[in-house]
Amino acid sequence: MNTLLDEDEVMLKESAATLLGAESPASLVRSAEASDLKYSPELWRRVADLGWCGLCLPEEYDGQGAPLAWLGLLLEEVGRHIAPIPLATSSAVALTIARFGIGSQREILRSVASGESILSWAVQESGGAWNIDAVSMPGRVDGDDVVLDGTKLFVDGADAATHFLVAIRRQPDDAIGIALVDARAAGIASKRLVNMAKGDQATVSFRNVRIPRSQVIGGWSRGRDALTFLMQLAAVFSASLMAGAARRVTEMSAEYSNIRFAFGQPIGSFQSLQHMVADMLITVDAVELLSREALWRIDSGLPAEIEVAQAKSFGSQHCITVCRSAQQLHGGMGFMIEFDLNLWYRRVVSWSLCAGTAYEHRRIIASHLLDRPGHMRLDDCHPEAGDEQGRLEGHNETELEVVK
Repeated sequence: MNTLLDEDEVMLKESAATLLGAESPASLVRSAEASDLKYSPELWRRVADLGWCGLCLPEEYDGQGAPLAWLGLLLEEVGRHIAPIPLATSSAVALTIARFGIGSQREILRSVASGESILSWAVQESGGAWNIDAVSMPGRVDGDDVVLDGTKLFVDGADAATHFLVAIRRQPDDAIGIALVDARAAGIASKRLVNMAKGDQATVSFRNVRIPRSQVIGGWSRGRDALTFLMQLAAVFSASLMAGAARRVTEMSAEYSNIRFAFGQPIGSFQSLQHMVADMLITVDAVELLSREALWRIDSGLPAEIEVAQAKSFGSQHCITVCRSAQQLHGGMGFMIEFDLNLWYRRVVSWSLCAGTAYEHRRIIASHLLDRPGHMRLDDCHPEAGDEQGRLEGHNETELEVVK
């Protein structure tokens, strides 16, 4: 992976920064918080017209077929300007359908690319665990239909979504599947949750919701792989959003430390505060690089579970630390809800809990390092790492002997 952005990537990131800098001020974010929709339809239409909604979708479905890393760059800017648009959730679901959908299942991608359809995932259930084994909502096969009964928690963008991608277990054999469900279908009800970001997150219940079997994306045989892909995208997209938000918080802190005087000099001249801001920048760069590497591996068809977990766990913990450091640097006003910094802090906290907590993703990392017998290479923590054919060119050969 080349960690340096090429000319096209720099242009994409700069154009996104210019657009969102002009059209997503803090006043728009506050307005979206107070609205029923919880997002800005005007800004959504604007980015859809620019092709953001279909950036990485196949060209035959009106997308642009761009690399997944490009979407990560856009999401960094969305996070940096905390733009009130459901780009991350809708894109994660659309890309899952693009990869695993068959036949007519992909037709919805055209309306996603145009911004007409907004998609969201419905994965978590009672207990809130972010893992496939926790999915228990039954999908009972009844002739040519599948009947859904159950409740999903923490569904992002529930009120804005036109469709949900619902994780289910086929009855009676417990096969995992993901079903595309019209959000307006009979038997669906939602109850809004008030999260830290005051966003559109809800508990969604499904009562005898009947859908055609053709709406199970990719069929039942690929359901577990499809859900794994969706959950990985959701986690790394959250990390990209956090990286962008934490970068803006760091910039705000650096700017403030140069204009706030104490003892006759800018507070940025004090070594302890210099170290604080330096640590903030190091953290932001680390989360950014981890999330970009994870997206590159996913796009390259390489195992990415460990990289996704690294990006999300590190970002979830340390981007919050960046925001808290910024609050301390700003003094008392940094903790006031009326101060704009609070908008970034609340969103980073909310994103840190979305798509798996730091603890859940650390558990994934630990299982790769400690729960498997034999030799484990630290630079490529995957089952095939011990196989010479699985070694990537240029990797170090440092190994860890895991004794069981």
